[in-house]
Amino acid sequence: MLYNRAMSSSSSGDSGAGRAVDPDGVPDRGAAPPVSARRIVVVGCTGSGKTTLARSLAGLLGVPHVELDALNWEPNWTAAQTDVFRQRVRDALTGDAWVVEGNYRVVRDLVWPRAELLVWLDPPYRVAAWRLLRRTLRRVFRRETLWNGNREVFVTQFLSGDSLFIYQVRAFGRVRKEIPEAIGQPEHAHLNVVSLRSAGAVREWLADFRETARRA
Repeated sequence: MLYNRAMSSSSSGDSGAGRAVDPDGVPDRGAAPPVSARRIVVVGCTGSGKTTLARSLAGLLGVPHVELDALNWEPNWTAAQTDVFRQRVRDALTGDAWVVEGNYRVVRDLVWPRAELLVWLDPPYRVAAWRLLRRTLRRVFRRETLWNGNREVFVTQFLSGDSLFIYQVRAFGRVRKEIPEAIGQPEHAHLNVVSLRSAGAVREWLADFRETARRA
């Protein structure tokens, strides 16, 4: 059983502290975070909206936005060697404040112990799948350049075994099981945890975050 450990009261007056939740019973929103939270990690399945939220939080706080995909993927969609990837993450987290997004288990021990707040985006599969479809079509037809010159192409994403849609189907259930299990580990007991399952919950929580930061 996962507990939402966010300690500050939200604008509705419900702190959410000690509320027992699990992947099938996550409340629609968590408590607003302590304004002192300056090291944040955003996790969730493919298509959950991690990049959008992480970028917004980093902008509000005026801190670096660390996208783990950008540190992992080298040209031609080649994954970095593990030791290289881990060193890049160490280098990116040398500061006292940042917002990290991504689920990479191989660097979790570098990110989560230093984070103060974890935001878990956990939309239903149909929502995540629709978001991934829209994002992929946009990237393909606009020929958007991603990390290190990589681009998503139609054949790979829609007609091959390397498709992100196949990965999403295979990983969705695993991620929903794995994240609460990891949060529940003793070494992560210090984390304030916020679980959000809908776009409306994200907007409301982000508005609370923005207002709390403005008043600080």
